[in-house]
Amino acid sequence: MTEIQTNADVGGQRPTIGVVRESGADERRVALVPKAAASLVKSGLPVVVESGAGVRALLPDELYVEAGATIGDAWAADVILKVAPPTDEEVARLREGQTLIGFLAPRNADNQIAALKAKGVQAFAVEAIPRISRAQVMDALSSQANVAGYKAVLLAAWESTRFFPMLTTAAGTVKPATVLVLGVGVAGLQALATAKRLGARTTGYDVRPEVADQVRSVGAQWLDLGIEAAGEGGYARELSEAERAEQQKRLEEAITGFDVVITTALVPGRPAPRLVTAAAVQGMKPGSVVVDLAGETGGNCELTEPGRTVIKHGVTISAPLNLAATMPEHASELYSKNLTSLLDLLIKDGVLAPDFDDEIVAASCVTRGEN
Repeated sequence: MTEIQTNADVGGQRPTIGVVRESGADERRVALVPKAAASLVKSGLPVVVESGAGVRALLPDELYVEAGATIGDAWAADVILKVAPPTDEEVARLREGQTLIGFLAPRNADNQIAALKAKGVQAFAVEAIPRISRAQVMDALSSQANVAGYKAVLLAAWESTRFFPMLTTAAGTVKPATVLVLGVGVAGLQALATAKRLGARTTGYDVRPEVADQVRSVGAQWLDLGIEAAGEGGYARELSEAERAEQQKRLEEAITGFDVVITTALVPGRPAPRLVTAAAVQGMKPGSVVVDLAGETGGNCELTEPGRTVIKHGVTISAPLNLAATMPEHASELYSKNLTSLLDLLIKDGVLAPDFDDEIVAASCVTRGEN
């Protein structure tokens, strides 16, 4: 069993930070924007960027060079920053003693955690960062959910056959669209706020009753179905069979009265809960829209086809995957802030020496470089 080396073990040399190019066809984000790279360089940390790493986020190599970074073999760096989980080919490029930080899907059955451990890589999964006050600035799940919640409303408006705002014209008055958001976490709240700014009448629903005040704070109404399922870490617990049946019955009745339904409900490590049944879709007015942000884990809508936009019973159902990547500039900027804040916790006085007594470090570390 091999313990990961810290900089103290090798004479205190400052760790190099590597920014690699994402290999996924639909992944346009980059783990570090030039502004963040400049901040790291200013603090004394060398930054190496793989050529083209920021191109799909409209950030050419020249901007990184101007920020003080070097264009080169980022995979050889001491600390590698990524967005998406590594592929088999990317894991093969890693070596023992390196540190990897990024989305690593630790709760997914098909993750690469075992492979990273076998390689002797120390890995930190940003989605495992605890949702506590001190860690908010490092919370990449929340930063990217904000992007997805915003874009989901724009997608709904694009697919809708109706105006979002109320319009008063010489030809008469058009009523505002009604929007229901199911699952009021970060993405849901952003969706409610964005739909409200577009002029829609907004309503939020969640099985966690404590978020009702947050829903009202963005000008939306609260849909109370009388079912509560508050869980740990800011997530909802899984409903019992009886609770799920009652929830679906009441939701079916409520959903049919809305022009747009945006779903964001997730249960960590489990398939997405089914909130919008086929019967509910059939009861919606033709021309209505469902945007399902839980498509990557099966979808909240029974008729969802992940990654596709389909029309069923006259209702458009869109289930975009990796929606945050469609706004790569701001999504990357927010993600960069998350990662640099985590690096501030892991690197002290130029030395990479994680304190595993720290709650954030301990929770986010999925392998300590032991093989």
